[in-house]
Amino acid sequence: MRIAYFDCGAGASGDMILGALVDAGYPVEALRAALDTLGIEGWRVEARPVERGGLRGTQLVVDAERGRHFGTLGDMVAPIEKSGLPARVRERATAILGRLAEAEARVHRVPVAAVHFHEVGALDTLVDVVGAAAGLDGLGIERVYVSPLPLGGGTVETRHGRLPVPAPATVELLRGFTLCDNGIRAELVTPTGAAILAGVATAAALPPITLERVGWGAGTRELPVPNLLRVLIGEAAAVGETGETETLATVETTIDDMSPQLYEPLMERLFEAGALDVYLTPVVMKKSRPGVVLTALAEPDRAARLAELLFRETTTLGVRVGEVRRVRLPREMVEIETSWGRVPFKVSRLRGRATTVTPEFDVVRRIARAEGRPVREVLDAVREEGRRTLGEPA
Repeated sequence: MRIAYFDCGAGASGDMILGALVDAGYPVEALRAALDTLGIEGWRVEARPVERGGLRGTQLVVDAERGRHFGTLGDMVAPIEKSGLPARVRERATAILGRLAEAEARVHRVPVAAVHFHEVGALDTLVDVVGAAAGLDGLGIERVYVSPLPLGGGTVETRHGRLPVPAPATVELLRGFTLCDNGIRAELVTPTGAAILAGVATAAALPPITLERVGWGAGTRELPVPNLLRVLIGEAAAVGETGETETLATVETTIDDMSPQLYEPLMERLFEAGALDVYLTPVVMKKSRPGVVLTALAEPDRAARLAELLFRETTTLGVRVGEVRRVRLPREMVEIETSWGRVPFKVSRLRGRATTVTPEFDVVRRIARAEGRPVREVLDAVREEGRRTLGEPA
């Protein structure tokens, strides 16, 4: 798995993200070609080598026609949907703009459809968003992680007047991300930069990778620290060659005063909210009361949402949030022709060999019911056929 890690010690903006991707090897000619497919005139991009605090990087200058403005989410998405961009680029760019619209809707307390973009509706925002999505795709990035983001401080002039830094929409976009204060009183994370990261990245520590490329994207201002965003790109490193490693959040709480009937719908809602796994562990609590530890595993940016759900749906007064590393075997869903027809299987691999060949249980259960046979027998028989088809020993 190819990973990009954005190290944002000086903050993040759309042009800094673009500059880092270009500096890491995404050709500016490919960027221009991707933007050309939008069928929109009035923009120009240029990559300039610059120095910030003794370090060299690339400043991506976006020169966009100031009169061109997109008022709504639909206005901004329309040229993307009509473009010749690859589907994965269109999906990433649309997701980023959707996060931006959702943040504006929360700030102004209106439906997403009623959001009218102001500063972020300019043509340069569209260039930054589409360019970032195209750059990640061009470099073959499958997963994106981001470091803690500095909040900055002070105020910024907008069409709504002078607003605090970070801007309200930026704050909304950074829900679930790790924030810090580096003492600099300036706008360090822009709404566009926050939207791109919120749309594509997970807030987490740098996972083990085999480093291949480093890119530095430069901001426009001089700051007390080098105004550069660094991207590290490489392949996910395996632990003992057993699989891919990933950083996950654990969200858990201990409960001793809730009806057991409520756990099933609670677990369903946790999965719907993004949990990758949910499990219950019986424990003995104070005064020898029997209790339950409920643990959910999720991507780090989902932790806040799951914690809020636990507060709403259980009797708990406290939730613990931690970080774990998981070693994960590469897996895929495949359909295999069996004596009972085509059956979907989950197949995981270790060093290229299939180690787990598991048929979809609901399908097995339907076959067993139709055949009038025990589910266990059908499960064993279907699994054995799947292994033989894949050339693995049963």
